Amino acid sequence: MLLLASGRGTRLGSPVPKAFVACRGVPLVVRSLRRLAAVTDERDVVLAAHPDDHRRYIEPLRADLERASEFKLVAGGETRQESMQAALAAADDDCELVLVHDAARPFLPIEATRLLLRTAAEHGAALLAVPLADTLKRADDRLEVLATVDRARLHQAQTPQVVRRDLLREALGHAERTGFQGTDDVSLCEHAGLPVRVVPGDRRNFKITTPEDLAMAELLAQDPDLA
Repeated sequence: MLLLASGRGTRLGSPVPKAFVACRGVPLVVRSLRRLAAVTDERDVVLAAHPDDHRRYIEPLRADLERASEFKLVAGGETRQESMQAALAAADDDCELVLVHDAARPFLPIEATRLLLRTAAEHGAALLAVPLADTLKRADDRLEVLATVDRARLHQAQTPQVVRRDLLREALGHAERTGFQGTDDVSLCEHAGLPVRVVPGDRRNFKITTPEDLAMAELLAQDPDLA
């Protein structure tokens, strides 16, 4: 299991990197690691954090993180893809399925993630996602509406995302050869022509990006099932 915590989170407007922002007193990275630990007995967690954050933020949290799960710490890269690759390189060699999760999603759904693992084991690659609920508009540079987009088959991607290790290595190799940078992990598989399955996610499993997201997370964290 790979937990990515290298993002700076500039849109959140916090002086602290996003993964270490507290939600009801508990940093997001700790909350996310706790949820991951509840999914499976697997304890091979690799935590990718920006090198500048190891001493300043990880070490003060090490006891809390280790209470959540055993983990290996690696230096994240400049991009999400680089961070994932660095974490993958440190994962145990006998790991057949690679689960990747963003630390900025502290409320991952446990049962859905278990189903996600089973789906990826059967089909090779899968992600959690939710159908888009809002009407979508395409606009031009002047913000004049050009069209209403059919949302019937559109989904909003979430993490965790799970890929069979051999397929992920194949997809990463294809991305390197073609210069492709994916915005998430399964997009690498898509780019390489590999099939990906959608597993229904949970709208509470949103990525904390803005101050409004953090305020919503503070409310959700009052639920003991999400603590």
